[in-house]
Amino acid sequence: MKLKVYADRLSQPVRAVIIFCEVNGIEYEEIKVDLANREHLTPEFSEINPMQQLPAIVHGTFKLFESHAILIYLASSFPGVADHWYPDDVYKRSKIHSVLDWHHSNLRRGPITIVQNSILAPVFRRPLNPEAVAEGEKILSAALSKIESFWLDDNRPFLLGENQPSIADLSLVCDIMQVKLVGETDWNRLLGPYKKVQQWIENTRNATNPHFDELHKVLKELKEKLQN
Repeated sequence: MKLKVYADRLSQPVRAVIIFCEVNGIEYEEIKVDLANREHLTPEFSEINPMQQLPAIVHGTFKLFESHAILIYLASSFPGVADHWYPDDVYKRSKIHSVLDWHHSNLRRGPITIVQNSILAPVFRRPLNPEAVAEGEKILSAALSKIESFWLDDNRPFLLGENQPSIADLSLVCDIMQVKLVGETDWNRLLGPYKKVQQWIENTRNATNPHFDELHKVLKELKEKLQN
């Protein structure tokens, strides 16, 4: 009963799911769904995920979408996954859920708004929208400030005062990494004020390498392609 992951690596939550599988030795079949060619909108993919979004998984007869739910399922269902990713302790799990819920209604809106209305707009046949980009930058800055001042306030390497990463660290960091698409100048401008966040990103990268770097090659490749 092999896990199938429906994916386009340009999607930040897709990268989080695949990195998690790689780090934890979970065997899977990656099935490409090309977002730029709108393959996620086909009737065939709608049978997998009626919401027509990535990622989605199929494990035997079980289908699941939404990256946070997928990460929880993988951490709970596959043997050998280290406890720090999604601890048995109900208090720690609840704190992870609080971060993930906050993520989707706060941080998530920043990078996706910036990138989709700037560098990715031509890819998805949309007009550039500087006003939306500016709004996305405000959302991102507010979210980074909250991470810096609240979840990383004790100077430990990962969220929630932990010394090892959880699925929350991986999910949020992969989302922030999407900003790399707009270039190093803007990355440094937007992330520069948040030294703890920068170190946390590097800690998560180091904890999940070489898979983290391998999955994020797609950002550099797309950036170079669009510049040519």
